[in-house]
Amino acid sequence: MANASLHDLLVADLQYLYFADRQLKRTFPMLARAANSKSLKRLCQEGVDYSAERLQRLETVFDELGTSARAKTSHGMRGLLEEAQEVAQKKLPPEVKDAALLASIQRIAHYGIAAYGTATAYADAVGEKKVAKVLAKSLKEKKEADVEMTEMAENEINPRAMDGEEE
Repeated sequence: MANASLHDLLVADLQYLYFADRQLKRTFPMLARAANSKSLKRLCQEGVDYSAERLQRLETVFDELGTSARAKTSHGMRGLLEEAQEVAQKKLPPEVKDAALLASIQRIAHYGIAAYGTATAYADAVGEKKVAKVLAKSLKEKKEADVEMTEMAENEINPRAMDGEEE
């Protein structure tokens, strides 16, 4: 990418996002099985659906840009997913495991917020308004999920983990 343009950076970021959402779609069911809390299980199951929707949007975006939908390995996302899988396999008290799983999932969401935010800004900067609008929808969903996870952590998951430690 010696003479890369902003458009090239946009396509590369989209490829990283395509990788990330494909991997999330595969990983969320395993995280759901590891979760104890019904609301955390639901969050993971919804994550599969949202990932599938984002993948469809990304395919639309690739079409709009006249390029094929192709995944490019995101080492950052791969590391976050490996950490989440390690947490899922740990022998922890169920309430503590839920807190650790939720934290892992929220870190993954923060990656998505940063990545979708950057891709949206690039699309806007290069005049791809239609693409920016599609990406902004995914960014909005990621931000809403982050708020939901914070509320879940503060109001349910972390207090349960603390109650378990006090016993």
